Amino acid sequence: DYIRAYHEYFAQRPGRGFGASFAAWAASRRAHSYGSYGNGAAMRVSSVAWARGTLESVLAEAKRSAAVTHDHPEGLKGAMATAAAIFLARSGEAKGAIRDRLSRDYGYELDRSLDAIRPSYGFDVSCQGSVPESIISFLESGDFEDAIRNAVSLGGDADTMACIAGAIAEAFYGGVPPSIEKEVRARLDAGLLEVVDRFHRQFRTPAGL
Repeated sequence: DYIRAYHEYFAQRPGRGFGASFAAWAASRRAHSYGSYGNGAAMRVSSVAWARGTLESVLAEAKRSAAVTHDHPEGLKGAMATAAAIFLARSGEAKGAIRDRLSRDYGYELDRSLDAIRPSYGFDVSCQGSVPESIISFLESGDFEDAIRNAVSLGGDADTMACIAGAIAEAFYGGVPPSIEKEVRARLDAGLLEVVDRFHRQFRTPAGL
């Protein structure tokens, strides 16, 4: 039950940098979506790509996870495209195949370069204005850290875009580098760390995959 889960998660962690629309929705414990096309649905979807075993089931679950808040067509598309990219990456697909599949299925222009995007790009929290750029940040990367730096370099909604690009890069490059993982784990509170470890045990171990 995504609605209940999101409401409870928000109640346990108020003031943790949630978007204004999501915070208002969660605080009021509304059951209906607010029609968002913001990139929050894409930012939070990465776990779905690991918790399901086929692309079809990943896309269905990604749509379900987004729809309770981000039921605008662009919001749904952003979440599904991100989940698809992560699943394809963890399944061993090459970057070119990932780019072609996402361009065909979601209509994103992924043949642009970061150098061409960067001069005129600005802060944009919409899926349509940030998910394609996040995917390109991964496509142009040489390793996990490079994908994060690419996303931040665009000067947009940096934390969310780095989350999207990094999630794809993690799947493609075989994980988060140990030096980065060590620093991140040192900054997570006990509750979040327990969630991460429990998820890895269930879905990211060889038996889970």
